[in-house]
Amino acid sequence: MTQSNPQLLANIRVVLARTSHPGNIGAAARAMKTMGLSQLVLVEPAVFPNSQADAMASGAIDVLADARVCSTLAEALADTTLALGVSARRRDIVAEILMPQQAAVRLLTEAQAAPVALVFGNETSGLSNEELSLCQGLVTIAANPQYSSLNLAAAVQVLSYEVRRVWLDQPGWPDRELDAASGAEIERFYGHLETALADLDFLHPGSPGKLMLKLRRLFSRTRLSREEVNILRGILSAAQQAKKAGTRPSNS
Repeated sequence: MTQSNPQLLANIRVVLARTSHPGNIGAAARAMKTMGLSQLVLVEPAVFPNSQADAMASGAIDVLADARVCSTLAEALADTTLALGVSARRRDIVAEILMPQQAAVRLLTEAQAAPVALVFGNETSGLSNEELSLCQGLVTIAANPQYSSLNLAAAVQVLSYEVRRVWLDQPGWPDRELDAASGAEIERFYGHLETALADLDFLHPGSPGKLMLKLRRLFSRTRLSREEVNILRGILSAAQQAKKAGTRPSNS
């Protein structure tokens, strides 16, 4: 793999969550295309398709035409192995905070093997804690601290530029040895974890509160592989069966 391989860029998707204004979708598509990115995914856009989006996209109508619309962020990230949320606000719900260049290196390294994503939130409210819990890290742009709110398309442009610059400058990419679990596999594990903790009377099934968010942060730091997810789910199943039978779980 070298920096000239277009598949690296093709494996990087831009996800816009709950976009309010269709013009911002078009402007984001234009920002992407100028930097060679083409994979756009929209989660619950207020209005799409729309003529205003087409107008703001200028020559990037093809990016809009190929855009995928999803009903949830989990669906948009189901086949990705790395998702980085973009936010001006520091959060304690993600495992790692990256600058744009660091994010670009991480994305391009992992894009060798599987789809990865940059996730942008609503123009007014940004990404919710629940949305960030689906990401493995947060990207923050070093803007003026007295006025750090970037237009959505401008933020997409900054990150897209960094991805392209690193893609062009990096002499090569280290091999990606971790067989990382996909977003869908991780979400199934979290669902199983929540159910198991409730079965074990460790978690109230009706109000998981912040515990599950903290556990997401814990596990996202480890970047679980498929094998590790299967091991953990096997442990959870054994614990559930033991609880049901009134015995201790066996490690045999």
